[in-house]
Amino acid sequence: MKDTVVEVIKLRKAYGDLVAVDDISFNVEKGEIFGLLGPNGAGKTTTFECLEGLRKLDGGSFNLMGKSPNYNYNNLRNLIGVQLQTSGLPDSMRVDEAMNFFSAYHNVSSRYDLLERLGLKEKMDTQYQTLSTGLKRRLSLALALTHNPPILFLDEPTAGLDVQSRVELHNMMKELQESGTTILLATHDMAEAEKMATRVAILLQGKIIIIGTPREVTATGAGLTKISVRVEGSSLSKPNIKFPDVAQYLSKDEYKIYFSTNPGKTVSSIIEYISKQKDNLIDLRVERPSLEDRFLEITNTKAKK
Repeated sequence: MKDTVVEVIKLRKAYGDLVAVDDISFNVEKGEIFGLLGPNGAGKTTTFECLEGLRKLDGGSFNLMGKSPNYNYNNLRNLIGVQLQTSGLPDSMRVDEAMNFFSAYHNVSSRYDLLERLGLKEKMDTQYQTLSTGLKRRLSLALALTHNPPILFLDEPTAGLDVQSRVELHNMMKELQESGTTILLATHDMAEAEKMATRVAILLQGKIIIIGTPREVTATGAGLTKISVRVEGSSLSKPNIKFPDVAQYLSKDEYKIYFSTNPGKTVSSIIEYISKQKDNLIDLRVERPSLEDRFLEITNTKAKK
């Protein structure tokens, strides 16, 4: 039997005439990493702020761990950890002071181990205003984890992080998931969502367009296979070249990219053409549709309507 940790029922939030979140519903099970995806302005952050108790709903309801918050943040604070896109910490507050403050708020011992794990040990006496963007993000995550919350909200958690920090954060997310923590991840980084999320929901203009595992979401699309080709010469740059079963085409950097409904036939035709043109094939890649490909397909379709 599934253990539902987050239940959202017809959640609605508007700012005047602008409906930011339009009657969305979804459930998140214990131990899931649930990705809420969408472009800027889709309603991801507003949805999170409603669930975090930072904004009052205009309609609908939600439950966390089977409990309704009833707009009382005290009912939420020990259930959730929140890493916001931007922090409201005072500029002059030191890193150790921030940790001490948040730990006292949650009535737990100061988690200096988290500061060390996230590379902030040497910054303990550094004021918040002097930290780099990446270090501010790391500190925000450490503060969100001080009380070992069963539900963790991460809003664009890797924004501003270098590659090493991203890897460390992803490792921590997997460890937390394995320990039973439920993670809600808001991001517009499709590669990150495809790698990390158990399930995803794509949000556009305040509405959920599709929900499922990354593989389920990509499977519902046109199913086009991506074929990327790079040649030594300019044979593929000639006008009016047509290959069989190609539904879409684009150029990117030095590559010609074809989206095919029959990749075997398309690849054979491309290779035969390059050979006849006495050109040399440098690179050829055949990839299944990615979550980003499916996302772009959905957003482009909606934009045309």
